[in-house]
Amino acid sequence: MKLKSIAGVVLAAGMLFSCAEKAAEVKVDPYEPKFIEVAENGKMDFQVEQFADVKVLRYEIPGFDELTLKEQKLVYYLTQAGLSGRDIMWDQNYRHNLTIREALENVYANYEGDKESDDWKAFETYIKRVWFSNGIHHHYSNDKLTPEFSKGYLETILADTKTTLKGEALEVIFNDKDNKKVNKKDGVDNVLVSAVNFYGPDITSADVEEFYKTAYKGPEGQPVEAGLNSKLVRENGKLVEKVWKSGGMYGAAIDKIIYWLEKAKGVAENEKQAETLGLLIEYYKTGSLDTWDKYCISWSTSTEGNIDWINGFIEVYNDPKGYRGSYETIVQIKDFDMSKKMAVLSENAQWFEDNSPLVESHKKDSVVGVSYKTVNVAGEAGDASPSTPIGVNLPNNNWIRQEHGSKSVSLGNVINAYAQAGGSGRLKEFVHDDEEYQLEEKYGKLADKLHTALHEVIGHASGQINKGVGQPKETLKNYASTMEEGRADLVGLYYLMDPKLKELGLVEDTEGVGKAAYDGYIRNGLMTQLIRLNLGDDVEEDHMVNRQWVSAWVFEKGAKDNVIEKVTRDGKTYFNINDYVKLRELFGQLLRETQRIKSEGDFEAARALVEGYGVKVDQKIHAEVLKRNEAFKSAPYSGFANPVLTPETNEEGEITAIKIQQPAAFDNQMLYYTKNYSFLTDKK
Repeated sequence: MKLKSIAGVVLAAGMLFSCAEKAAEVKVDPYEPKFIEVAENGKMDFQVEQFADVKVLRYEIPGFDELTLKEQKLVYYLTQAGLSGRDIMWDQNYRHNLTIREALENVYANYEGDKESDDWKAFETYIKRVWFSNGIHHHYSNDKLTPEFSKGYLETILADTKTTLKGEALEVIFNDKDNKKVNKKDGVDNVLVSAVNFYGPDITSADVEEFYKTAYKGPEGQPVEAGLNSKLVRENGKLVEKVWKSGGMYGAAIDKIIYWLEKAKGVAENEKQAETLGLLIEYYKTGSLDTWDKYCISWSTSTEGNIDWINGFIEVYNDPKGYRGSYETIVQIKDFDMSKKMAVLSENAQWFEDNSPLVESHKKDSVVGVSYKTVNVAGEAGDASPSTPIGVNLPNNNWIRQEHGSKSVSLGNVINAYAQAGGSGRLKEFVHDDEEYQLEEKYGKLADKLHTALHEVIGHASGQINKGVGQPKETLKNYASTMEEGRADLVGLYYLMDPKLKELGLVEDTEGVGKAAYDGYIRNGLMTQLIRLNLGDDVEEDHMVNRQWVSAWVFEKGAKDNVIEKVTRDGKTYFNINDYVKLRELFGQLLRETQRIKSEGDFEAARALVEGYGVKVDQKIHAEVLKRNEAFKSAPYSGFANPVLTPETNEEGEITAIKIQQPAAFDNQMLYYTKNYSFLTDKK
């Protein structure tokens, strides 16, 4: 304590009682937003907080101040539209999530008992984990979160706060029911054993497959994404889809999304953008998948303007059968400098396709309109928040991508925030030697950025399915997502060592960048990603599975030539790449086979690859990795609290400016969202 003056201290002492009495009368509203002060040097603290296995960060929005007021309004309206659908993702993830969230939040906001007890601290951690995962299942592993307090304690604090939570919604927090949100394991009924709320409780995998044999698939050669925006249930003994649309399932939230999209359309940057927003609004009103395809075509070919967005029921990773899309929104501002540098990949997409190691009949004669940009995120919701991707390639419908092109984006400010909050301790622990460490320090960030770009722009756009072969979700079934992600990874890995990257001006040292990329991928695929799993668990998340089957396959196939050497030193395991050229050849061979599997719809080959290399974990190495990781306090998972965009208005109510403020705390933002964007619950 700094001594200011004796008089000041005496005066303060005399005021203690009156101030305390007044302070006691004022209760801080936990639902009102709180923000951090900007430092005098302009630098922001990127880390909000850390709990359990999660680190919550902040991100800046570069370029926002350079936008016109009209453009800023567009960004604001699009972020409001995104947040308006937030409850949809919670309900999609699990049928009791909204009920549980409402009860937990009421306790959190109103409990006035002992907040220093171990039980209360465990409750705080649990609700933060639930917030981060948009439900009671882990955002990455899909395992149900386990509370470190008893059912009795929860019942006590529920009663203390006059909160109601009963029946299955209460019991499921503590019992073994619905333990997996998404279960894609072989040998089980993937739909029945998955808790995700995409299907009625009695729907089986066979029901799903039978239903979509006769369901509407769209015009010949232009299939719609059947099942993308609906829940499949049984009513009066008949299978029916409950469509997510205005007037249908999730209608209350969707009407709010439409309200803000209408406002966004009114300030669109150009006619094409307005037309695209109009199609999105029509889709939300009608639920028509034909309209969704029209929207995706318009969106893919709408490339002018400074603002863009992702909005809809999009990624199907959370559906064990690969039909239903999770609600997701990302609002984007173009990063012109980086986009110009990276657009060179899009311009040369055909060269990469022509020179890939694929079977000739599996290559595209013409790669159409792959647009790649680095963008800065202005807001995220649903499946993209709090845990966010670093790159996105859309649309997902194969025929649209082939005929009309696609958009790939790298989320530049998100990647930067990750980098600002990172550390090197864990890296030093798991690299084989100083050379590997120096390569990662010098080239690692560029290697990751290039791999993401190649994965999204070239990888997802490459290759074609043989005529007459169904879509991967039909042919490869529960392996479709991990096979596609692995295929795109392999495209990136194959080209990261190619001199073409230097020729295009993307790197100065192709060999150094390529080595860093290969080192990092193998190190992660065979070891460091295991810190995210509990000992004894299989690998189940699609991206983790694909990184392991890619790494394990090339390790095994290169064993006779000692391409990758397993080294044991001082009781610790390392993987050292001895021959990067041969490793690239192996990546090419596996890419060729992976594309063949997709092109021919070879389910058995997909199963053999994924189950044989991607799922099971070497328990000895896993135990060792977990032990070595105990020395590091940084959480293995990261996500973000979003900046808050607040409009300033004049006396007539017209917006005169949009102010950006950074959230002070994760819990406060979650409660603020509940107060302002809960359109599927009673909490307002």
